[in-house]
This record gives sequence, C-alpha cells and structure tokens, in this order.
Amino acid sequence: MTLSWTKKLAGTALAASIFVGAAAPGASAAGSAVTIVLDRVPLTASVPPIVTQGATMVPFRTIAEALGISVAYDAAAKTVRATGKDAQGTVKDVRLKVGQSFAAVNGAKETLSAAPVMKNGSVLIPLAFFSRQFGAQVDWNGATKTVTIVSPQRAMRLLGFYAISSYDQRDLLSGFNEVAFGWSQIDDNGVFTLKDANGSKWRWPDAAGDVTPESIVGDVNAQGSRAYLAILAMDGKRQLTKVLTDKTLRDSSIAQLHELAVDNGFGGILLDFEGLGWQDDPKVAKAQLNAYVKQLVETVAPDGIKVSLAVPPPNSAYKGYDYAALAKMADELVLMAYDYGTDAERKKPQPNGLVDQAIKLTLDSGVRKDKLLLALNLDAENETTVGDKLGLAKRYGLAGAAVWRLGIFTEAEKAAVNASVVKKG
Repeated sequence: MTLSWTKKLAGTALAASIFVGAAAPGASAAGSAVTIVLDRVPLTASVPPIVTQGATMVPFRTIAEALGISVAYDAAAKTVRATGKDAQGTVKDVRLKVGQSFAAVNGAKETLSAAPVMKNGSVLIPLAFFSRQFGAQVDWNGATKTVTIVSPQRAMRLLGFYAISSYDQRDLLSGFNEVAFGWSQIDDNGVFTLKDANGSKWRWPDAAGDVTPESIVGDVNAQGSRAYLAILAMDGKRQLTKVLTDKTLRDSSIAQLHELAVDNGFGGILLDFEGLGWQDDPKVAKAQLNAYVKQLVETVAPDGIKVSLAVPPPNSAYKGYDYAALAKMADELVLMAYDYGTDAERKKPQPNGLVDQAIKLTLDSGVRKDKLLLALNLDAENETTVGDKLGLAKRYGLAGAAVWRLGIFTEAEKAAVNASVVKKG
C-alpha cells in the first residue's frame, strides 16, 4: 500500500549471523525449548529450533513457507532448494545440503555459520541465513529462548474502504488496488436507499465544490484500480432478512445496484451483509444469502461488474454464511476478523489467536486463499498491531488485505502498513 506516501522497504538484516553468547557446545537441552514468533504471532513448527555450537538453527520449511518462499526437498541427495524474493524484490534461488557448510545462492557460493542438520525429518539451518538472503529481520533472545522474525514487505492486493468520513484522506486512494465506497444501505424496512436511514452514515455524499462522488470514482478508475459500490445491511430489525426473502425488495435492490454501478463507473459491488444466522436457522440464512448473491452475479456479470462480500468470521456468533459457496460465486471474500468480545473489547486490538483461527477456519471451509482478503479495523488496531494482522495475511498466502477505513489513518499507522505490505502492481 503506497497510499501516496513514500514506500518503505522492510529493514535490512540485523546481523550477518546470530550467535548465542556463552552457549554450551551441542544442542540446547530438552525442557528449554526454543520458540518462534513471526510478526508478533507464534509460529508452530513440527520441529522446534535448537541452539548448537553457538548457532541458532531453525526449521527451514516452516519459516520459508510462512515467508512466501517455495521449498523443495530432495531426500536422496539431502538437498533443499528454495525460491523467493528478498526485501528489494530480487529473486533468490537457494540450494543447501545437509552437513555442508556452504550454500549456493543464484549460483554463487555462500558460507554458512553452521552446516544444515536433519532432525526428525526436518532440515534446520542457521537463522541468520533468512536475514541475509530473504530480507527478514531476525533476532534471538537467549533469556527467553525466543526466535523473533519480522517478515519483509510484500506486494499484495489491497482494498480500502471509503465510507462515513473519508474525504480528508482521499489522497490515499492511489495506494489501493480496490476501493469500496460505502454509499448505500438497506433501511429498516428492507428498502434499498442512498440516504442515511438509520444513523450508519452509509449514504451517497454531497459534492464538495468541484469534487463530486462521481469524480472520486473516476479518479480511482483512472489510476487503474477498481471502484466498488458497497452496500450495508444489518439484521437487528430483520431488515436484511426482509430484502433476502421478499422478492419485490430483492429484485428492486439488485436492479438499483446494477443501474448505479453501470451509470457511475463502478466496476464492482461489495455486499456488507451482517448479522445472519443469529436469530434464524443458519442453514436457512445461508440458502437465502446464496440465492441473493447468485441473482446479483447473474444480473451484473454481463456488464463486467464483479461481486465481492465482506463476511463475519466463522468463529463469530453469526453462522448464516456458506463461505465456500459464496467464494465460488463471488470474485472475493473480505474476512472481517474483528468485533470479538464485549463492546469495550471490540474497540481494542483484536486477539491475534482469534484472527489466526478465523483465517484457518475460512480456508478449511473450502475458500481458496487467492479469493480471500483479511480485513483489519483501524478503529481497533494501532501502529503496533496492524503488522500482526498483515503478517497473518502474508503467512497464509492470502490474496491481500482490506482496511477499514480511510479517514482514520494516523501517520504512524501509515508507516506501519507500508513497512509490511505494498500495493500489488
């Protein structure tokens, strides 16, 4: 996400090699296991790191794949081949061999601080190698026996929400591949409207001098990004259920969405339909939403208009979402993995463990990772915690990330986002 401020690459390697002061020869003793933390979130490995001969040795495949590096192992030759990019975007083709104290990097010989070792079927290599070759920031804390890794900046698809009061940060629009304009909603009677019918502030905005809603959409299109018309519908007063089940309301909302998209240059429609499956049988709610999405896609697809959905996470109270079916019909799902706990807790940084679980459950439901964007809520996160969530999006190889919303970015949050991700070209 360049977001109109200077792109910052991830920091360079912390050191040429990571050694443990006064470490005893041989591997660290069992009972004092070394742990791995990637982007401030624990990373589970089938084989834990070890400290041997003064070097911190880490499981290559576990960390490499979490950093988006392709890994292949030749058991007969006991060699590992890895292909990935460093922080500057340079492709690295790396070959290592168990027991051999040097590696081949793009054909050139590189000396290792320790030879790779095999342990319980996994190849372990010196931690510093990830820093030198792939741009990850690495650190070793001998007191806590913790390996800390910060992933390098990665290009991915970025979606920004422009809603409520985003006008003052419209200069950030160029940093997104997609922009969802929250300018429509379903009112309490299940009727589609461009007015703020219930205090949500999702409405078609007024012009500000020469700057009009249409001109803002036009600017997004001109930069090669895709503009989405986003529609909000809640179900606290059964208004969403009304529009899903009443044919007249359903047909009218779809027709108006289609017309607005065509007439105003929107290349997509994003449904933010919330609250399903809490008051009704989840199976019934799933079928109703699936039918709506199917009809919408069939209506707008001939005009090249895409359909996306912002969905609550599977580990929420709302069970009326058939993630696999929705992902097959829609172009992408935006996973709103937040709003956990009490009202007070929802305003604080969201628990990384629950966000991690939400991603796993969504992928396990049958959603392809190249169709899934992880959303983060800047009303709750801060400049320290946004990197945690973006790190999880990178760890699982998701298509990208979405940010709620323009208008509330702080300078520190801009810098933190830029350090982790950049708009995919």
